[in-house]
Amino acid sequence: MKFTIERNSLLKTLGHVQSVVERRNTIPILSNVMIEADGEGVAMTATDLDISIVEKTGAAVAQPGATTVPAHTLFDIARKLPDGAEVELTLEDGDRLVVKAGRSRFTLACLDKEDFPTMSESDLPHRFAIAAEELKRLIDKARFAISTEETRYYLNGIYLHVANSDAGATLRAVATDGHRLAQVEQEVPEGATGMPGIIVPRKTVAEVRKLIDEYEGDVVVALSDTKMRFSFDSTVVTSKLIDGTFPDYSRVIPQGNDKMLEIDCRLFSQAVDRVSTISSDKTRSVKLSLAEDTLKLSVNSPDSGTAREELAAAYSSDELEIGFNSRYLMDILAQIEGDMVQVMLADPSAPTVLKDLMDEGALYVLMPMRV
Repeated sequence: MKFTIERNSLLKTLGHVQSVVERRNTIPILSNVMIEADGEGVAMTATDLDISIVEKTGAAVAQPGATTVPAHTLFDIARKLPDGAEVELTLEDGDRLVVKAGRSRFTLACLDKEDFPTMSESDLPHRFAIAAEELKRLIDKARFAISTEETRYYLNGIYLHVANSDAGATLRAVATDGHRLAQVEQEVPEGATGMPGIIVPRKTVAEVRKLIDEYEGDVVVALSDTKMRFSFDSTVVTSKLIDGTFPDYSRVIPQGNDKMLEIDCRLFSQAVDRVSTISSDKTRSVKLSLAEDTLKLSVNSPDSGTAREELAAAYSSDELEIGFNSRYLMDILAQIEGDMVQVMLADPSAPTVLKDLMDEGALYVLMPMRV
């Protein structure tokens, strides 16, 4: 195998695939990236057995071939080479990859490509295309609520399914960690109607979001009950799905919250941030006191002191005091695109619903806490 590639192309492709490689691996081959050169260019593949990323890039291939080399080492070499350098990669004696650029020369130990695990191309019967912008929205507005608690593994991802709402069938993404819930929906893409409900793992969500960041076309999604594949540009991401049952989240979305608060989202978030500075406990709790057209925020900390702030708001229901985890509240407010946020409350112990007046397809639920 021998080919020449522009340093920026090498760095970009390696940067995309090597991020799935764990820094510490008990299986040596999983620390490597597979490089395959043929007449069409170079394909690079990395996997952690749960997710695999394949990306193709252009290169001048003098001799086709394939091998595997340490992913992070090759990435670090490419990162430190001068911008615009031409990089020549040559496989010598079957077990050494020689990397040359200008006067620099590196020799890397290779492992047999036959030992590199490939994710089986199992049948993925459900297939649809979704605009990258729409996929970014589904991910961005839901991912903050993904649970990191490993014992409740079925909450460690985004639940993607077709749901029936008042407006008809929608493609809905839901994430929750038991304290807050994000539900984001949009029109069902053509071909997605019969798809099963699936839980996309947190790592897959993060990798796909990173890869489509600057991409503006359609992403082709293919899936089965156990696997999912995203294809776009010159990249293919294949991932196992979480094998578990997502809880019936509709039961925690209250329907009868009759106390309505409307407030400037940015001012509200900044005020929560300011008063929570004084909070010393882990929960960083903040108390909201609602009265006619006013909202008072307060924090009482036995160690640090107290903080108070008052905001003008549209509120005409009975007076109410309720407490929230300030970080969870700010996470939700960060998702609101419009100037105003609508907060629907019932009582100090009932879940609270927050809505973005600019985005009817997004809804958030936050559990209160005792303060």
